Amino acid sequence: MSLAPPVLAVIDNGICNLRSVTKAVEAVGGVVRVVRTPAEMAAARAAGLILPGVGALRDCVAALQATGLDATVRDWIAADRPFLGVCLGMQALFEHSEEGGGVTGLGIFPGRVVRFQRPPEFKVPHMGWNTVRFVRRGTPLQTGLRDEGEAFYFVHSYYVVPAERALVLAECDYGGPFVAAIVRGYCYGTQFHPEKSQARGLQIYRNFVALAATRRA
Repeated sequence: MSLAPPVLAVIDNGICNLRSVTKAVEAVGGVVRVVRTPAEMAAARAAGLILPGVGALRDCVAALQATGLDATVRDWIAADRPFLGVCLGMQALFEHSEEGGGVTGLGIFPGRVVRFQRPPEFKVPHMGWNTVRFVRRGTPLQTGLRDEGEAFYFVHSYYVVPAERALVLAECDYGGPFVAAIVRGYCYGTQFHPEKSQARGLQIYRNFVALAATRRA
C-alpha cells in the first residue's frame, strides 16, 4: 500500500504569490494547507513548511509577527523540519536588511540583506532568467538538477549576505556573484522563484515534497 502524499503548509502573509506556489506544489504531488495563524499550522499536521514572498520585506516580517507565525517559523527550523523560504521568505530569515532604510529580520541566521550595487548596464531589479551554480553538492533539493547551468527566474533588488559561508547552497552571477540559495540541515531558501521557473522550478518543489515525505512523523 502506498503512503498518502505529504501535507505541505504554505504561509499566507497577505503579500505572497500564494496561488502560483500552491499550484506548483499540487502539480508535483503535495497536499497543500494554506495557514494564516499558529492554530491553523498546528491543525495542518504538515510535514513541510513553505514561506513564499513578494513585495516589501518589512511587510512580510510584520505580518509574521502580527499573527505569531514568526515563532512558528523559528521553532520549525530549530527542530530541523523541512522548510523552504522563497525570495522574501528566505531574506526574512536573516538579521537585518537595507531595504526601506533598514528592516530587522527574524534573525534565525546571521547575516544581512543588501541592495545590488552594480554598473549601469546591470539594471536593478535583477529580473528574468539566470543560471545558478550549486556550491554544495548532493543535497535533497538538488536531485535531478545539474551542479551548474540550470536556469531559474529571478525578480529582486536585494540579496542575502550570510555571515557563515557554510549556509550558501548556490550562487548566481549578475555583474558579480551573489547567493541564490541557502541550506542548513533541512532548511532551504531560494532567491529565485521556483514556481515561475517552469520544469526546473517544478523539480525543486518535487524534491521538497519528496523530502517532506521522508521526514514526516
